[in-house]
Amino acid sequence: MTAIKILHTVIWAFLAAGILVLPVAGVLRRFRWAAILTVIILLECGVLTANGGRCPLTDLAARYTIDRNSNFDIYLPNWLAEHNKVVFGWLFVVGELVVVGCWVREKFATSPRTANRASRGANQRCN
Repeated sequence: MTAIKILHTVIWAFLAAGILVLPVAGVLRRFRWAAILTVIILLECGVLTANGGRCPLTDLAARYTIDRNSNFDIYLPNWLAEHNKVVFGWLFVVGELVVVGCWVREKFATSPRTANRASRGANQRCN
């Protein structure tokens, strides 16, 4: 049971860190890293969806205990284990919005059309 809890906690920490790093990657314009993190997190969402909204490790841990507290299968505070999907779901959505916003700003700022407009405006101001 301890091994399952440790494994579950390590996987959770990796995914939680990915969600927290996602907006940072966007602000730093590391869009390839943001895309990789997004795919990993969406794969986890797919696993949870395919398993009825539960982590497969939760089902495995349930074989070894009758405890059914929200954190019986992971080393997290009970309140966080209970609200994990809502908290990190919103953080993921906000992180994705930050990444998309930064990506759009980057594409808009570097498009040839806006570069020409900016240089024309600078030339007009200087003349």
